Amino acid sequence: MDLDLAAAYERCRDLHRQHGRTYYLATRLLPAWKRRHVHALYGFTRYADEIVDRTEALPSAERAALLDDWGGRFVAGLHGEPVDDPLLPAVLHTIAVFDLDREDFASFLKSMAMDLTVTSYRTYDHLLDYMEGSAAVIGTMMLPILGSSNLLAAREPARQLGFAFQLTNFIRDVAEDLDRGRTYLPDEDMAEFGVTRDDLLACRAAGRATEPVRELIRYEVTRAQAHYAAAAAGVILLDAGSQSCIRTAYLLYGGILDEVAAQDYDVFARRATVPQRRRLTVAARALLAPPGTPVPLPGPPPR
Repeated sequence: MDLDLAAAYERCRDLHRQHGRTYYLATRLLPAWKRRHVHALYGFTRYADEIVDRTEALPSAERAALLDDWGGRFVAGLHGEPVDDPLLPAVLHTIAVFDLDREDFASFLKSMAMDLTVTSYRTYDHLLDYMEGSAAVIGTMMLPILGSSNLLAAREPARQLGFAFQLTNFIRDVAEDLDRGRTYLPDEDMAEFGVTRDDLLACRAAGRATEPVRELIRYEVTRAQAHYAAAAAGVILLDAGSQSCIRTAYLLYGGILDEVAAQDYDVFARRATVPQRRRLTVAARALLAPPGTPVPLPGPPPR
């Protein structure tokens, strides 16, 4: 591997280690030769997200131009043109090695562009349309790297796990997203529980959730758990060497929802995180679990 390509993979690994602690821990359970490719995909998605979320001081048009420019360099690289970028060579190499679907990457960039202009979603179906590009395609990007004896059967569970992970992030990060001027709780759901964006902002200011907001979050947790349940069967369809990684990610991301429930669905009081000791215990047990061991289905939220 040439020095530029090796440096690009290292740059992606650094981004993963710094910003994706749960997933990075899970990735360490993969065979060594697969890890760099997972880091490359994470680096691609994280860097695009950074363009959108870390340039908020710039006018929207300038932020869109930055994303378009980076996306343009990526597309040029797909067509074999030289790419001057610290991480894209690793992404392009991974795409070539596994012949990944280019449309998945186009869908992802389209959803990232939506974050520059869309601040809320009227219904859950509208949110799913966004998450198709921002989450489901990441599951299908990953699948050829993880490997499966039945890629067709594993595809839908992989998509569902993408939905589950992203909904978990949306639930945990309601306050953070409000600071960016966005809500990923569907307007229709908020109305059903008598919650407005102003109510959420008031909870953010007070540092605690009201009863209607907690009930809304409880409902969204149930939704996320349904996606975990739909994804569960796919874990044992993966190659034996990949199962412990995805089992760990499944359990740790699902554990964030357990922490949300443990704090009575108050996502404003503190950011829900899985304690380090539990993270390490889950990873160790996943590593020791024989291939083919099913992952547990999520239970109903306690009342």
